[in-house]
Amino acid sequence: MLDVRRLRLLRELAHLGTIAAVAEALSFSPSAVSQQLSVLEKEAGVPLLERTGRRVALTPAGRGLVRHAESVLALLEQADAELAHAKKGLAGPLRIGTYPSAARAIIPALLAELAGWHPGLEPMVTEVDPAAVGAALRAGELDVALVHEYDLVPAEPEPGLAVTRPVFTEPMYLAARAPGTIAEQRGEPWIMSPPGTLCHSMTVRACEAAGFAPRIRHQIDDFTTVLALVAAGQGVALIPHLGATQPPPGVVLTRLPVYRRTHAAFRAGAGSHPAISAFVSALHTAVPPALINGIP
Repeated sequence: MLDVRRLRLLRELAHLGTIAAVAEALSFSPSAVSQQLSVLEKEAGVPLLERTGRRVALTPAGRGLVRHAESVLALLEQADAELAHAKKGLAGPLRIGTYPSAARAIIPALLAELAGWHPGLEPMVTEVDPAAVGAALRAGELDVALVHEYDLVPAEPEPGLAVTRPVFTEPMYLAARAPGTIAEQRGEPWIMSPPGTLCHSMTVRACEAAGFAPRIRHQIDDFTTVLALVAAGQGVALIPHLGATQPPPGVVLTRLPVYRRTHAAFRAGAGSHPAISAFVSALHTAVPPALINGIP
C-alpha cells in the first residue's frame, strides 16, 4: 500500500523541482525527503525518479503517480470537509494568506464578519505574495488565501489547488508627476515590486507591450512607499486601485485599460469545508460595493 505522506512528497517534488525545495517547504531535512522517496519507490515497485548528479526528474511512472496523488489528496480534503460538517459550530485556527493591499482594505472587515458569524473560529492572517501561495497551501501552512492576477499576467491552473470566480476587479493606474501613457515613460526610471512577484512581472510586460524595457531604479513591495517615491520625483510606477486610494500631493494617477482580479484559493477538495465557505461568504460581504459594481 502506498503511503499518503510519501505521495505528498512526490507531488511537491513535481511542483517545486528539487529535493532541497521540498525539504524547505515541508520543514524536513533533504536527507529525510530523499529517504522517504526511496521508500516510496520500493513500495511502488518501479523507478519514480531519475537522478543525474544533484538533479532529480520524475520518470513517466512518477508523473503518472503524481496525477493519482492529486486525486487522492483532493478526496482526503473532501473527507475532512464532510467530517467538519458533522461537528457543531466552527472552531479552531483558519490560516489565511493575503497580499498587502487587500490586508489593509479588505481583511479587517472580513475578520469582523467572521467573528460575528463564528466566534469560535480563530483566523490567523499572513501576508504572502500570490506567487508563493500555491506552495504554502499545499504545504498546509495556509488554508485559504486571496490571490490576484493581471490582464498581462493571467493565472495558470495549478494542480492541487482550486480558486473561486473573481470576487472583485480593480483598474490599474500609471502613477507619475504628470498625466501620460506608459509609452511616454520610456525614458523615466521605474519603481516596481521585487523580481518574482506578480506585480513585477505585470509592470515589465506592460512596458514591453508599449515597446521598451523599463529602467528599474527602485524595487519596493509597498504601494504607499512607491507613491511617496513618485511624489519625490524618483520615478513612475503602476499601481492597482487598492493601493492608490490616497495618493500624496504631486502624484497624478492616469487610469489604464489594465485590470487586476482577486480570487480566493484553497486546496482542491476543500471548497465545501465550512470554514472555507465561511471565509468566501465573509469576503463577498467585506468587499466595498464599488469594487463589486465596477470603479467608475
